[in-house]
Amino acid sequence: MKSQSASNPKVVIIGAGFGGLSAAKALAKAPVQIKIIDRRNYHLFQPLLYQVATADLSPADVAWPIRSIFNRQDNVSVALSEVLDVDTENRKVIGETDSYSYDYLIVASGAHHSYFGQNHWEQHAPGLKRIIDATEIRKRVLMAFERAEISNSDAEQRRQLTFVVVGGGPTGVEMAGAIAELANNALARDFHRINSRDARVLLIEAGGRLLNAFPENLSEKARKSLEKLGVEVLVNTRVENISEEGVQLNGTFIPSACVTWGAGVAVKNVSRWLNADTDRTGRIPVNADLSVKEYPEVFVIGDAAQVSWRDGLDVPGIAPAAKQGGKYVASLILANQKGKARPGPFRYRHAGNLATIGRHSAVIDFGRFQMSGILAWWLWGIAHIYFLIGVRQPIMVAFNWFWSYLTFSKGARLITGLRPLHEVYDTETKDAHRNDPTAAE
Repeated sequence: MKSQSASNPKVVIIGAGFGGLSAAKALAKAPVQIKIIDRRNYHLFQPLLYQVATADLSPADVAWPIRSIFNRQDNVSVALSEVLDVDTENRKVIGETDSYSYDYLIVASGAHHSYFGQNHWEQHAPGLKRIIDATEIRKRVLMAFERAEISNSDAEQRRQLTFVVVGGGPTGVEMAGAIAELANNALARDFHRINSRDARVLLIEAGGRLLNAFPENLSEKARKSLEKLGVEVLVNTRVENISEEGVQLNGTFIPSACVTWGAGVAVKNVSRWLNADTDRTGRIPVNADLSVKEYPEVFVIGDAAQVSWRDGLDVPGIAPAAKQGGKYVASLILANQKGKARPGPFRYRHAGNLATIGRHSAVIDFGRFQMSGILAWWLWGIAHIYFLIGVRQPIMVAFNWFWSYLTFSKGARLITGLRPLHEVYDTETKDAHRNDPTAAE
């Protein structure tokens, strides 16, 4: 049993994402007791989750057990639990089976995908925030090719081979490019009845251009790179409905068996826990030191916090911002414990925006320095490997990427959670009746 002083202040961290882990690591030598609460037992590197969804990487390449990350940090313990509520008056976090007292609370619970009030769309268009989302999307993408291969209906083959990605931010751009390359390269020799290169990939954006956080010239380069891969980019296009049969866009119905959602995010539960006002996405407006109004011992960081930045903008919900927030709050706690002067207000240092488009292209915005093309792709890869947790994992991920790059292979094309085959044939029968009401039973 690791020894800890019972008199040391208790720091409870909700969420083991980038912000929560950064805060805990920055407090490694502090005289505090840290409790990390998460409903998952692993830290997930979300920026590479789309590569799991498109069979480039396996889940183990982008996730690491929380306990193993902190197995040498004696002042950290982990609770695998769902947070049900926070008792701010008595300073307790209420979990499923226990409650956790705190002197300092750091809320780093992250965000979920938002369907803008159309939550029933989620069953037909999963988002990409969790490993279960990525493996579900991978299953749907790969099964679309399998079902097209066994279908005897031209219309159903076209529906199965039509992939729709909703949202023109980095997630949507990266997903659309990866699906196009999967169809054009990795699967090109795997099927005999269909040609995987006949797959149609559509990227839907409600705004006027892709990658709105990037300069317009890089947005245009991203669009051209996607179109070079065969992706159909539709801007100023709103999704009106999503069903099992496909997507309704600006009055036009697109039959599709595989729709992926990447159009918005929302923060759940935090406003209820803290009884605080939020913005329209559920983020908590915080003070200059990232604390919550009326509760100076409670801090909100990462995706769950609304932090003013510059030019009327808020700090973006990206990994570097969460890590900076975690380190900053840790510095406040350290200063309080050591009786030193508190650091000034939180200042976000923007390192830039990055997005990849397939295996040969990326766009990078570092302010005055911009880059696109294959060199940007390599820099994007190096930047992501640098942020990976641990020592062995970055080397293995880099090897997997390099091997995939050389061979055009996909090393994780496993279909899990598969429906029984008779259900597929039932679907074929329904398709026949849909296309020909007089078809015999």
